[in-house]
Amino acid sequence: MFRTLFKFLLVIAIAFGITSSPVLADSETPSVKTVFEQLAGLRQQAFESTNKGDFANAETSWTELINLMPDNPALWSNRGNAKVSQNKLESAIEDFNKAIELDPTAPDPYLNRGTALEGLGKWEDAIADYNKVLELDPTDPAAYNNRGNAEAGLGQWELAAKDFLKAADSAPDYAFARANYALAQYQLGQTEEAIRTMKNLVRKYPKFADMRAALTAALWVQGRQGEAESQWVSAVGLDKRYKDLDWVKNIRRWPPTMTSALEKFISLKS
Repeated sequence: MFRTLFKFLLVIAIAFGITSSPVLADSETPSVKTVFEQLAGLRQQAFESTNKGDFANAETSWTELINLMPDNPALWSNRGNAKVSQNKLESAIEDFNKAIELDPTAPDPYLNRGTALEGLGKWEDAIADYNKVLELDPTDPAAYNNRGNAEAGLGQWELAAKDFLKAADSAPDYAFARANYALAQYQLGQTEEAIRTMKNLVRKYPKFADMRAALTAALWVQGRQGEAESQWVSAVGLDKRYKDLDWVKNIRRWPPTMTSALEKFISLKS
């Protein structure tokens, strides 16, 4: 979930000194219109490429925009997001640093830099960035969820569970935060509560592969083989990555107890 603080029309107006009631000579109008269209086109290309998962082209579009408006912090932050999606984490952090230098009061670059730092396993630095986001916006659910992820990276599961719950309660439709809370519950030995949370999520979001895979593992350990296998058929039908324990452990980053439960299921099914 990458966010954008890009107020495009306002940015263009400020960048080119266009007031609310511009007075332009006829000879000036085409050049301003041309620049406006160029910027709008590049922005559209960037978002279209992102929506298609073509992050390399998105990065190129953001770079062209940066060349035109190098003092716009949102452009640097958005290009950083495109780099994160390509796992170019160090380079992404440089872009987020520039965005923060240009506007230290904007929360998004801190949130995005925290994500990149997590990717490098720099949990404490990521937490510092999420703390900064919450200092700027104490209600930001993404910051609570991401801080929970970083705390989980440090093995601080009780803190992580509190942050996941805060994120989920702050944004009731934030299903992934509630899912992270369920996984943290399971890690903390709150097995029945975790399964109840998972089932509620699957009931509300039937195509939620993550929770179906988690239910598979939890139910299998309890000896409820039929239910577990039913959930597994749905889970892998939606997302085959859950067959890959390395992905589950290191990319999705399930907690150890949940990962171990899924490993037992997969090994016995094999």
